[in-house]
Amino acid sequence: MYYVNREQIAVRLDSIVEVAAALDMLAANWQGTLLEGLAQERALHLAVETVTDVGSFLIDGFILRDASSYEDIIEISGEAGAFPADMQSTLIELVKLRKPLVQEYYVWERAELHPLSRTLSTILPIYKQAVEEYLEREL
Repeated sequence: MYYVNREQIAVRLDSIVEVAAALDMLAANWQGTLLEGLAQERALHLAVETVTDVGSFLIDGFILRDASSYEDIIEISGEAGAFPADMQSTLIELVKLRKPLVQEYYVWERAELHPLSRTLSTILPIYKQAVEEYLEREL
């Protein structure tokens, strides 16, 4: 029997609704202001942390192979069937933003709308639903 911390996964998945909505609003009304740029950075960062946290909880709970990187977290949880396979490349692209957002923030192009901001507003809710269905199926 597995111990999967469903409560912590649910808390993180619930945040996806707000992050996706923020990215959608930013993309729809983008003017490249400083405030929009900073909001986009934070929303992208939250998206990265959410999918890596959820993936880590799945890996730990279902005793999957150890992840060696953020990209690996996505690959392992994807191989387990936690989300649709066609979503994996976008999620890997997302987690690759962690280093620029967290460590190289001083060179981030704040005036530009990042291409993932448009894409994630659609993908993140699908990811949320897929993980919830995966948990129901596996537990």
